[in-house]
Amino acid sequence: MHTVVITGASRGIGKGLALEFLRRGCNVWISGRNERTLDEAVRSLSAESGNNQVHGVVCDVTRPEEIKELWNHAAEKGPVDIWINNAGINHMPHLFHELEEELISAIIDTNIRGTVLGSKVALEGMLNQGSGWIYNMEGFGSGGRIMKGMSIYGTTKNAVRYITKSLVKEYEHSHIHFGSISPGMLVTDMLLEPLRKEPEKNRGALKIFHMLADPPERVTPWIVNKILTSNRHGVRIAWLTKYKIAWRMTAGVFRKREVKGLPGF
Repeated sequence: MHTVVITGASRGIGKGLALEFLRRGCNVWISGRNERTLDEAVRSLSAESGNNQVHGVVCDVTRPEEIKELWNHAAEKGPVDIWINNAGINHMPHLFHELEEELISAIIDTNIRGTVLGSKVALEGMLNQGSGWIYNMEGFGSGGRIMKGMSIYGTTKNAVRYITKSLVKEYEHSHIHFGSISPGMLVTDMLLEPLRKEPEKNRGALKIFHMLADPPERVTPWIVNKILTSNRHGVRIAWLTKYKIAWRMTAGVFRKREVKGLPGF
């Protein structure tokens, strides 16, 4: 039975991944910053999966001492096989000068510092135990794409790609393996929040969302299968490849695609 740790997994894709690992009999540890939300996630994951081997630890990934506490809990009864740095913050599409300094700091701290610190803590623990896999979560900007209004989030995800590739290179001859996850555009709160707060401003993007987005339950089983069967150091698990994007955009000209969970357009 694999032991899996997923940061920022009280909702969104992190929670979806946790559910799929549980369905495959894994022992899963999830973290989040809000104790009430985290407890609710643990209860719902246990009930939906039929596996009670799910545990929650309150953890702010910008605080190394809290990440170490998360590791210690997960490693208490045996090795941690898989660690996924998933915790992240997005921002609504806004021009750079419109973003508040507090929000900029929070996004950079969580997405970059949290990934770096999570990788360091997991790496140190896995070097001691002699094995393990560490995955970092990519997002828009990882591949260098630029879109108006996404400057800070895209910058942080580009940094995630860089640190992951660096660690792959540095530890290519060790027993610790690094990889990345690129889930594509998912119908989660991160995508829906701008539509809720500024529906008219973002309505024009709905057609693109319906072409490219997917409900998490379609994507997470595929990702988890790839993680559990992967044996290649440096693997990049990408759901929405450039070829799939091109196909969906082309097909969308002739056939309307509607995605569960998205408003109509």
